[in-house]
Amino acid sequence: MSVISGPVSGQSLFGSNDEFLPVQQAFQYDIQDMGDGTLILDWDIAPDYYLYRKRMTIDGVGGDLADIRYPSGTVIRDEFFGDSEVFYNRAEIVIGRGDARALTLTWQGCAEAGLCYPPQSVTVDFNGNPVSASDSGADAKPIPDSSRNVSSGMAEDESLTRQLASSGLFWNLAVFFGLGLLLVFTPCVLPMIPILSAVIVGNESGRGRAFALSGVYVSTMAVTYALLGVAAALAGANLQAMLQAPALIVAIAVVFVLLALSMFGLYELQLPSFVRARLSRISERQHGGSLTSAATMGVVAALLASPCMTAPLAGALFYIADTGDVTLGGLALLALGLGMGVPLIALATFGAGLLPKPGAWMDGVKAVFGFILLGTTVYFLERILDDALVLALWGGLTIAAGLALWYVAGAVSCITPLRTLAASAGAVVSLWGALMMIGAAAGGSQPWQPLNSLVTESRAASEQQHAAFDDFKSVADLNRALAEAGDRGQWTLVDFYADWCVSCEIIEEEVFGDARVIARLSDMQLLRADVTANDKLDQELMRHLKVVGPPTILIIGPDGQEFRAQRTTGEVSAEVFLDRMAQAHQS
Repeated sequence: MSVISGPVSGQSLFGSNDEFLPVQQAFQYDIQDMGDGTLILDWDIAPDYYLYRKRMTIDGVGGDLADIRYPSGTVIRDEFFGDSEVFYNRAEIVIGRGDARALTLTWQGCAEAGLCYPPQSVTVDFNGNPVSASDSGADAKPIPDSSRNVSSGMAEDESLTRQLASSGLFWNLAVFFGLGLLLVFTPCVLPMIPILSAVIVGNESGRGRAFALSGVYVSTMAVTYALLGVAAALAGANLQAMLQAPALIVAIAVVFVLLALSMFGLYELQLPSFVRARLSRISERQHGGSLTSAATMGVVAALLASPCMTAPLAGALFYIADTGDVTLGGLALLALGLGMGVPLIALATFGAGLLPKPGAWMDGVKAVFGFILLGTTVYFLERILDDALVLALWGGLTIAAGLALWYVAGAVSCITPLRTLAASAGAVVSLWGALMMIGAAAGGSQPWQPLNSLVTESRAASEQQHAAFDDFKSVADLNRALAEAGDRGQWTLVDFYADWCVSCEIIEEEVFGDARVIARLSDMQLLRADVTANDKLDQELMRHLKVVGPPTILIIGPDGQEFRAQRTTGEVSAEVFLDRMAQAHQS
């Protein structure tokens, strides 16, 4: 038994109350290449429809965009989502094309009458022709599409992944630069700095000459690391697809755990002895005082990974390979090398007095890298493990970090303020980790709101005045539920909902929270399709039922046939909804 998917004679495709435009007609775009390095993206928005500014993104494909200039929009206010900037009628966006070869456009809009369309995304060339993201190079070929210059791209669940992968470059570089600084202050690297400085600078170099030589040394070392990053990213282009296999993800997680254990001092990792011996002989043949020798030593130092560097460097290369981003790979490892080189330049130019003395504190720096590597392990396992289990792993790691701070507090007994600060931080971190473990046990999934699931359950228990729906995901799930309801002679109500749908919240409060509606629905099967993710199953379900977007409410009889004339799309009052229910039962 299944729902009729075709239109009923004498009714519109979407029901009698569906005056909403298809998304391709409501939001149309046109792209013009101005020939001066800029593009004009012109949105033509139908009357009484609007686009969200914060849900509109434009990303470069095959390179970075120079800049994006949005026009000023109109601020609308909503009691559930607060203030939002939107575009009405027309929006002209100026894009600096930079070195990008194509564009990925993502947008979402609504109708003022109360319908929210699912997020849409498409990859296009600079003439607005849709292209495949994998074919967006110089020889990109347009995808045949009858809706030329109309927003024809279907919403894609991969769009968020692309946005995340293309954002936060400067933050990534800052993190890698900081990691490079930390690498210097490890037991195996810090004692090498005076020796390397002496080899590079020689015995008779002035401060200016010392600065130049150390700068060349650091630059060549950093460039060598950048080449390693580029190589890792190129390898990652194929690794990304492989990383969907659970077996490979588990293997990588095991490698990271082993790397972390080496940081905690259980054993040491280093290059094979014959490789280290050859690199050492090359370095011994270099003479201090020349730019050539400084450059050669920079390359050798980058390749001569010490036991303290091997694990973090390997972890960084795994991360770069996972992103598959060549630009990020090169710049991130360049930043890592520059971070390692800054203390050396300071030492060579101003003297050893600027740097801290070696000591037991450097083992703490290694432990920091150990925790970073364990965090990366959880990052990889998130792809194959249940959300609650992932939260439990984060909780356990957080507790371990808190206990480590407690240990630090005991080790700095001679400095009372520092001891108090470390102990307090350890207590807070351990407590938060415990809350994450409790939240995981309750089925939670959010590290920053670990008890959210408990609060949600408590709130649901106290809000019994709302109609209670059972969730379903696919067409098969719906057909199965309808068959079971048919065997019982039961009617079914299907509600399409999404977190980003303002009108869905209004209907939830004003319709499904109304006592009369709750009573009317008490003997019906209530099903809810949460299409927030707008993934392939969501899209297939909406296409099958010819649903434009949420909120949409379907009334289905015991025979599995929908009363299309009484379908509700967009906002509706409790009175109108009850009237449609009565009409359906009288038909």
